[in-house]
Amino acid sequence: MNRFNSLAQWLSWQESLHPLTIDLGLERVKRVYETLLPKDHYQPITLTVAGTNGKGSSVAYLEAFYIAEGHSVGAYTSPHILRYSERIKLNGIPVSDDEICAAFSLIDEARGDTTLSYFEFSTLASLLIFSQARVAIQILEVGLGGRLDAVNIVDADVAIVTSIAIDHVEWLGKTRDKIGYEKAGIFRSNKPAIVGEQNPPQTLIDHATHVKADLFRIGDVYNYSKDRQTWTWQSTSYVIDNLPPPALKGEHQYRNAASTIFATQCLKSRLTMRDESIRAGLQNVKLSGRFQLIEGDIPILLDVGHNPQAVETLVLYLNENFPNTRIHAIFSMMKDKDIAGVLSLMKPMVSQWFFTPLTHNARAVTESAMRVIFDECQINTGHWGFSGFAQAFSAAKSTARVGDLILVFGSFFLVSDCCINLKIGEIKHEH
Repeated sequence: MNRFNSLAQWLSWQESLHPLTIDLGLERVKRVYETLLPKDHYQPITLTVAGTNGKGSSVAYLEAFYIAEGHSVGAYTSPHILRYSERIKLNGIPVSDDEICAAFSLIDEARGDTTLSYFEFSTLASLLIFSQARVAIQILEVGLGGRLDAVNIVDADVAIVTSIAIDHVEWLGKTRDKIGYEKAGIFRSNKPAIVGEQNPPQTLIDHATHVKADLFRIGDVYNYSKDRQTWTWQSTSYVIDNLPPPALKGEHQYRNAASTIFATQCLKSRLTMRDESIRAGLQNVKLSGRFQLIEGDIPILLDVGHNPQAVETLVLYLNENFPNTRIHAIFSMMKDKDIAGVLSLMKPMVSQWFFTPLTHNARAVTESAMRVIFDECQINTGHWGFSGFAQAFSAAKSTARVGDLILVFGSFFLVSDCCINLKIGEIKHEH
């Protein structure tokens, strides 16, 4: 029997069911998982992706490769930009609200007295839906860290750690060594553990050795090289040349693509993957909110980069694609992020700043706190006092001239507000 009749009702209830929004640990969610899906249930091949940045891109590449190859694919990501159903996709298409509600009802029945967080509900729903659909492969994006993230209740056949940088310090620690250890928690014995960073923290390497995972690092076992129009992927045993540039823009996307291509090669004995499917996937891959350009006399660029590592790639992209352009930044972040680090990187790029409060989110930084950080960073081009995105965007647009760029960045929630206000729907791949 359904507790609620709509997805909105389910989600509202989930937000208040568990006392903590983020509660890292596997005991509760694993207990419900084993009740919901007993050991003899159908479980697809599992590819798990963790990392500070690049997780969403990596899932998008893998999804595109396997769809092009003709395999049935389930992809689980978070957070969403416009609709909750973006989190759970079958063969590239978000599942219906009714399917999610049906999964929630089964989870609710299976949990008994166990409380689950919002994220744990969505993770279990994705695993249930993928099992019911009998997909060939499920691609799971870690929400936070890895070792204690709900996604880690499933043993990965292949694990990818895209990058390790300082983020979520309250939960993962304040050093790359601590964060690297948490992310390495998705590695499994005698299974490929792929790392898209040439010099990961020693703790990650040590943990891979400890669990006897098969560790593969970019620049060591696999790599890429670029020509003028194409690029080449190579490993110690295989080469794919004449690859088209990734449809997702930015130099870092070559690293993400290279790691995901290697993952497909690790699974080749179980799931076929032709070079032609990789080429098609690179051209067809789509992702919301990453270097997403809305063309116009005053173009709008959306990016969900919210930590220094992600913003470094944004700076490179802006320098390459918008040199000598006046940039008007509509900006907001969560208060637990390295806001000063982000501002310091973006300060030389931005002419005018328009701070947008995210009053509907308790984790968002307040205007008064942001003003202090602006003063500390010696930025005096801030515009304040807006009620939300719509007002900030109107002010930025009235200031901008033809040929300028409006940049909306810093938080998934801000980019979501932008898409809703400007009625930006399904994202076409970046120009």
